[in-house]
Amino acid sequence: MKRILLSFALSVAAGPALSLSCMPVDVASSYQEADASGKSYVIVHGKLEFDEGKLPKVDIARQDQTPPETDIPARLSGKSLTKSGFSAAFDQPITLRVSCLGPWCGGAATDTDYLSFLERTETGFVLQVTPCGGFDFSEPTRAMVDTVTRCHQGKSCRN
Repeated sequence: MKRILLSFALSVAAGPALSLSCMPVDVASSYQEADASGKSYVIVHGKLEFDEGKLPKVDIARQDQTPPETDIPARLSGKSLTKSGFSAAFDQPITLRVSCLGPWCGGAATDTDYLSFLERTETGFVLQVTPCGGFDFSEPTRAMVDTVTRCHQGKSCRN
């Protein structure tokens, strides 16, 4: 993922006429990426709440002044994934880490239902939100929830 972001960042620097081109992301691929990363993740289905006024805003004339990452205090309340499904209560403060690449920033909406892959760090849980998505799925469908549950149970990750 970092290699993709680096190559994208370099292509953005090449000229303003380029547009963001993201590969399609699905929950199965995200699960497999998180699982293979060597990092610790908790998958939560619940409501995300934060101050949307803290989301980064890009001034096109001064893109270089937009920080590459903005950390926003947030709260995620819902259920975390166990082998039996989304059955463990989860109501925790998290860090919403919004990444920007050139004029494009990840986005999120407060009071919205999310299927989130939270990295467990020494300082707490972090939800990484990038311009191309990957670890945050707003308004997830039943099929998405079922797919990630099957992945976690060691069954097929594909529909």
